[in-house]
Amino acid sequence: MEKIKSIIEVKNLNKSFGSNHVLRDFSMEVVPGESLVILGKSGSGKSVLIKCIINLIVPDSGEIYVLGQNIRELDQDQMDKLRAEVGFLFQSNALYDSMTVRQNLEFPLRRHWTKEMRDLNAQSAVKEALEDVGLGHTIDMMPAELSGGMRKRIALARTLILKPKVILYDEPTTGLDPITAREISELMLQVQEKYKASSIIISHDMNCIRMTSDRVIMLIDGRNYISDTYENLQNVPDPKVREFFD
Repeated sequence: MEKIKSIIEVKNLNKSFGSNHVLRDFSMEVVPGESLVILGKSGSGKSVLIKCIINLIVPDSGEIYVLGQNIRELDQDQMDKLRAEVGFLFQSNALYDSMTVRQNLEFPLRRHWTKEMRDLNAQSAVKEALEDVGLGHTIDMMPAELSGGMRKRIALARTLILKPKVILYDEPTTGLDPITAREISELMLQVQEKYKASSIIISHDMNCIRMTSDRVIMLIDGRNYISDTYENLQNVPDPKVREFFD
């Protein structure tokens, strides 16, 4: 089997909502094991891009390849199978308030695993995912009993339970205090090291970006305006880049 060179590849993507041209001929790729940050102002198209990648929004034109598959060519069953290999950490965490932590983590297993796999592995998979985020003791608690940082960790545990090849993070530290935000950033690094998963991170948190990124793409005027390491971008004199660092 040919080795996939790019985990995700976006080619010449365009998306408009009426007269609002959100993405303009946008291209990028994520290589295996890479942690890529998409940085841009509010309303710049970051969330639209990430939703296009998992086919929640259909672009006007362009191509998107995820794990070597052109998502525009997949039927619903094929897309569902592909999504099982792509973890998505929602900004809101999206935990089910009426379910315990255990039940929240079991939910994706029930959706994607066969009955035999569920019966044999569900308990150990839940335990491992919770241990990965340091919250094994919360297994029978309700989301309402958890702090904001703990809920974020549980949401990450649920993302990890299917051992995805790529994880999409939507503003992973928004609404958290600086200490908890740093802890979540450190946890993201630990997850990447253990699972060797690639990541796309949407964030405004410059500390999170500095800690977690291998590379940063600046999404400006709907385009991949510049792509480089955080350290190199800090020294770019272009005023459109500088305003993020000043």
